Amino acid sequence: MNQIFEDDAAIDEELSKRHLVLDPGGYFIIYLDRESGLICAKHFTNAIDERGLAVDPETGEVIPARGKVERTHATEFAGRTAKQLCVKIFEETQPSPVTLLDHAAYLGREFVRAEIALANGQDYVQD
Repeated sequence: MNQIFEDDAAIDEELSKRHLVLDPGGYFIIYLDRESGLICAKHFTNAIDERGLAVDPETGEVIPARGKVERTHATEFAGRTAKQLCVKIFEETQPSPVTLLDHAAYLGREFVRAEIALANGQDYVQD
């Protein structure tokens, strides 16, 4: 069983190295609100420049992938489960803030990871 887990982890690690096309609809910061028992997702708008980098739509400044960035989110979503969050973002919000299918799939995976961490009292760090 451990070998299967290690093999799967290696596959995921390799896939994490692939090039990603950024969603012009924006990005999400996902975190847990343990006190309320909720998975939260703050949505931030962005634009994509000619280099394929996410930039602040107001200033044109590149939004760094790592480190602290002071920006105000456009919307915040919260739910107790991954499914509840996905329904709110993809079905109830029109137009959807997510414009790329690969971004939607990524969010679904992250929401499931966050749900498991919330249920098991584990730490959650967005991938």
